[in-house]
Amino acid sequence: MNFHENEEAVSPVIGVILMVAITVILAAVIAVFVFGMAGDVQSTKSIGVTAKQNGDDVIVTYMGGPDHASLTGLAVTITCGNTSGTGCTADTNLGTTVGASYTYPGAGTPDQDRVLVTGTFGDGSSQVIFDSYV
Repeated sequence: MNFHENEEAVSPVIGVILMVAITVILAAVIAVFVFGMAGDVQSTKSIGVTAKQNGDDVIVTYMGGPDHASLTGLAVTITCGNTSGTGCTADTNLGTTVGASYTYPGAGTPDQDRVLVTGTFGDGSSQVIFDSYV
């Protein structure tokens, strides 16, 4: 009697089914991780602001932008670039009228002065719109 043993451990059909099942499970785990993380991301708003210095005055102008309709306020902070830092900070609300300029008299120094504009939006978020030295 001559017996022949089958040396194949798993048939090719079972192998393909196992590979497909592993791929589906791996894709599901990755999708749960990625979509769970994406819920905390906020979109960036696009608003335009310019600033310039004219003598001792700093002039900040709101230029509008694609997200103008959702803007509720612009907070402007001007900080002197000198080392003393006394009497050089101006905090005000610029408003949301497109083309509006506000002059901060005496806020500028011969050194570079930092102008920081932060926007507040209707969804409750806030974002730095402008941060530069004049």
